[in-house]
Amino acid sequence: MFEPSYLKLHRSGELKKRAEELWSILENCKLCPRDCEVNRLEGETGICKATAELEISSYSPHFGEERPLVGRNGSGTIFFTHCNLRCIFCINWDISVNGQGKVITIEELGNIMLHLQEIGCHNINTVTPTHYLPHIIKALDIAAKHGLKIPLVYNTSGWEHTEIIKTLDGITDIYLPDFKYFDSDSAKEYSAGAGPYPELTKQALIEMNRQVGIASPNSEGIMQRGLMIRHLVMPGDVSRSKEVLQWIAENLPKETYINIMSQYRPDFKALEYPKIARSLNNKEYKSIVSYAQEIGLTNLDIQGYY
Repeated sequence: MFEPSYLKLHRSGELKKRAEELWSILENCKLCPRDCEVNRLEGETGICKATAELEISSYSPHFGEERPLVGRNGSGTIFFTHCNLRCIFCINWDISVNGQGKVITIEELGNIMLHLQEIGCHNINTVTPTHYLPHIIKALDIAAKHGLKIPLVYNTSGWEHTEIIKTLDGITDIYLPDFKYFDSDSAKEYSAGAGPYPELTKQALIEMNRQVGIASPNSEGIMQRGLMIRHLVMPGDVSRSKEVLQWIAENLPKETYINIMSQYRPDFKALEYPKIARSLNNKEYKSIVSYAQEIGLTNLDIQGYY
């Protein structure tokens, strides 16, 4: 029988301990690579605009995620307000940049996790979790005490400190990171000056793979553990998709799950940037999929656009 990783740490008290260690970082916040060093406990805000108050936009069974996460009953998705990357083409800009959402308590977050389990969701999918990681782990500890037993998904932009990811060893069951750019200039231009994004994401992916390994669904087609990478193919090759895939092929197992995403559209402020002010075309997407196959990547999620 599957048991999520975090239950062992909950029983030993380690889960609560790690939550407190993460909480202490809020006093001089370095949860993400922005390293804003603001005191969120005193209401100060950095680039992500989050304070110590927990804010979410919504929660529900989500049927638009990867099929092994969705299954029959949906992925138990919790959308957290604010974001540390702030991409100018974000389709959820009202949540990530404008801060649409509501304040809830950590206890309420734990109850939300339990509710999503009760209605049959296959996992708890934390979307844009980094800046609220201390709150999430505290809530997870509460929910585990009251019977939570489905996998935890860490659904991230990939803009992570490896040292913070290491604190999630034995907590996260499924990592669902983006690998957006191979080029630091694109990261700077389109994600609020995040020049170190490519190198830091590579380091984070290696650590995630070390922790959870290759993602492989169970006999019912449901994912319970592993690394699932998302890569959004962008127009004009600003994400340098072939280099992204080549790096994965050379540094991670060839069986690594990769969702090659085709749904880019010029949302939010993207129309102000000529290189990405249009949708992706079929030829661009097909060339990237073909390249992934040529270099021996074998666990590809290829979208219908292909």
